[in-house]
Amino acid sequence: MTDPQIAILMLGLFIFVIMLGFPIAFTLMAMGIGFGYYAYFDAERMRTLFDNRIFDLFVNQTYSVMANDVLTAIPLFLFMGYIVERANIVDRLFETLSVASRRLPGSMAVAALITCALFATATGIVGAVVTLMGLLAFPAMLRARYDERFASGVICAGGTLGILIPPSIMLIVYAAASGVSIVRLYAGALLPGFLLAGMYLIYIVGRATLQPSLAPRPEEPDEPIPTTRLVVMLLTSFFPLAILILSVLGAILFGLATPSEAAAIGAIGGLVLAAAYRALTWDRLRESVYLTVRTTAMVCWLFVGSWTFASVFSYLGGEQVVREFVIGMDLTPLQFLILAQIIIFLLGWPLEWSEIIIIFVPIFLPLLPLFDIDPLFFGILIALNLQTSFLTPPMAMSAYYLKGIAPPHVRLTQIFAGSLPYVFMVFITMVVLYVLPDIVHALPKLFYGR
Repeated sequence: MTDPQIAILMLGLFIFVIMLGFPIAFTLMAMGIGFGYYAYFDAERMRTLFDNRIFDLFVNQTYSVMANDVLTAIPLFLFMGYIVERANIVDRLFETLSVASRRLPGSMAVAALITCALFATATGIVGAVVTLMGLLAFPAMLRARYDERFASGVICAGGTLGILIPPSIMLIVYAAASGVSIVRLYAGALLPGFLLAGMYLIYIVGRATLQPSLAPRPEEPDEPIPTTRLVVMLLTSFFPLAILILSVLGAILFGLATPSEAAAIGAIGGLVLAAAYRALTWDRLRESVYLTVRTTAMVCWLFVGSWTFASVFSYLGGEQVVREFVIGMDLTPLQFLILAQIIIFLLGWPLEWSEIIIIFVPIFLPLLPLFDIDPLFFGILIALNLQTSFLTPPMAMSAYYLKGIAPPHVRLTQIFAGSLPYVFMVFITMVVLYVLPDIVHALPKLFYGR
């Protein structure tokens, strides 16, 4: 077999092995070292079993990942999210927004979506948002006689917004994989994120208006809630979290701090917020640190394995084979974008977003200049597309998170059915971005020029 054929065998074998359920990071490292040993084998220079360049490459890749300044922001943002999750703010936030939006059709669903969006933006951890809101808002909507499918779709879709709306951990990972400025990515993701969230809100209010039985209006209280009390509720629940998020994001976008410095500010702000709500205990702090370290280690070792695997794959000529294959298809830029997004959409069924970004997206990145596609625009499309990986059967993780804590009478098929309308809205948003790409480029150009 030629080296390029070995490279394609390497990629196919990797896909087969991960489908069997082997840990992806260690599979990448093992296959990278194994095939790399063959690729770099030199009998003349070999004195011992370890006289092979693959081991030098592996050590260098590990050091490069651990010293990457972009990735420094990940543990800090994760810690902010985990500590905010334990600050007992979400229940107050949902109650306040339910009261503030009570005159809207589907008011509890609107409150749940806004709470999900804020909380998801602060944490960036889909499972934590869906689970917590599933324990808090989902039962409240069911008690208010909301349709099970309608209520479950709101929780599942709202919980995924955090991987798109800055400060998103997913965008940090994409920036590290692609070399695109994380600051420009954050600016580019703002309007698409708000556009998608706005479409969700329009859908909720529209469905509740056209089909009132899906979301019955709450009964008016015997005594109207005074405006001053509502203002106090907003000041003590909505604004603290919103100010924390805006402070972090504003410091990044306006160049007042690097992403890592802003993430450190966010982590300190999360601690202050937890202390203010009297939720900062030693056990919660220890648990937050443990979860942060565990998730960060997973991401870093995925990067080490992916970069080792990719280096060997490229050295064997695999990247050139893929490049020639795509060129031979004679695709237009639109056709290439559609093909790439379909592949990523399908990969979202068995894989997590982190694995898709770190392992498979780098295969597409060298092809972007051939079609004159901006990697920033491509990254925002991917961030939108990956919303569907949490909502689309058979591996819709948001649905499984919610089913795990939902009442027994709520069926998984009902949760799937409630999530599907939001999948179509993601696709519509992607089409809108392609037709109007300035939605992505407007803020980066405004803040930073070309």
